[in-house]
Amino acid sequence: MKPRSLALATDLYELTMAAAYFCKDIRSEATFELFVRELPPQRRFLVVAGIEQALEYLAELRFSQEDIDYLQQHPSFRAVPQAFFDYLEGFRFEGEVWAMPEGTVAFANEPLVRVTAPILQAQIVETFLLATINFQTMIASKAARVVAAARGRPVIEFGSRRAHGSEAAMYAARAAYIGGCTGTSNVEAGLRFGIPTFGTIAHSWVMSFDDELTAFKGYMEVFPTTTTLLIDTYDTVAAAKKIVSAGLKPQAVRLDSGDLASLSREVREILDAGGLTATRIFASGDLDEYRIAELLLQGAPVDAFGVGTRLSTSADAPNLGGVYKLVEVAADHERKARVKTSPGKVTLPGRKQVWRVTTPEGVYEGDWIALADEERPTSHAQPLLRLMIKDGHRIEPQQETREIQERALANLAHLPEALRSLEAGPGLPVRATARLLAEQQRIAARCLGR
Repeated sequence: MKPRSLALATDLYELTMAAAYFCKDIRSEATFELFVRELPPQRRFLVVAGIEQALEYLAELRFSQEDIDYLQQHPSFRAVPQAFFDYLEGFRFEGEVWAMPEGTVAFANEPLVRVTAPILQAQIVETFLLATINFQTMIASKAARVVAAARGRPVIEFGSRRAHGSEAAMYAARAAYIGGCTGTSNVEAGLRFGIPTFGTIAHSWVMSFDDELTAFKGYMEVFPTTTTLLIDTYDTVAAAKKIVSAGLKPQAVRLDSGDLASLSREVREILDAGGLTATRIFASGDLDEYRIAELLLQGAPVDAFGVGTRLSTSADAPNLGGVYKLVEVAADHERKARVKTSPGKVTLPGRKQVWRVTTPEGVYEGDWIALADEERPTSHAQPLLRLMIKDGHRIEPQQETREIQERALANLAHLPEALRSLEAGPGLPVRATARLLAEQQRIAARCLGR
């Protein structure tokens, strides 16, 4: 397969604006911030993910000769001078990036990422940053809810075959692990990110044999200590009885259809009566946080869950409305903050920092959005944005995915209990400082000619 061209993994207007900046000799430094305007329905927090891939992209961004040849032949660039394409040959991201570390819990309107660079460079990277961070943050946030509903029982991400493409499947597995899943069925994610991988068997294995028991025995001969037998191909209860009668001792059995609550109770009784108290029950089949919560409320003796489609696509909230907006330009050693005043899309001006306030008991109390040069709003506030890239070079070392998951779990544990429930409601209070609001009003009045 032909390698992807990440330099062209963007919207056309990013590149045409870049050419216009170049041709009009606009070299000013610009600051853009990436944030989510509103939390999706049924979400009371976000778990930030995708930052690592964003940093890798910025550090390695290059235009190949093939990329440049394609752009030169594109009708939109017919009048663009050769000098622009010569510039692309040596293109490098030379700016700085501040971001919330992956696994940080965040809320609406808070900058998750702040990019400061020559405006041409900062503009080109918009689409990739949004696509990467929006998607993984959406999945990690969904996973955190599913894991919370499981009440300490392992949750395995099972959604690769229903994800929106193989690359999305791999990054959904990564984001789900950051959100708290125990592992994934996606082997590529296991290789690339060190995520534990798990699998059972498919109905096709069972159906390829003349009888179910022979299928079970054959598989367990190859995998004697790690087999999870799928027992709902024909008759779930009958299959459980066959396992006991044959003296098989699988690690687990998997229920994938039917009334999971009643079937799990019946199967548990059969296994226990046959001495298979150590054999766990693994449930899957169109599960999400609500279905899992319902099963446990019904007393279903399920030991672990496999969650696929509804997790890897975040089915109930399948997109995250992250945006990337210009907040400051600087030229001739003068910084000028910018705001957008469109109805429903008003922005806050200038480079900003997010400060988190925690109660003496360690519970998150609220966040403040402040201008980057403001003092901390309260003595107990801690900054969330960290410098990740300076002068185009990474200064924040890459972290193991397990470390990122640990940060996410720690952040989630500090949330107020109401926010960790599945009940709808507001997120943590997020306020802008008085100075930031005054600056917003001043700039907006100037833009509107008041």
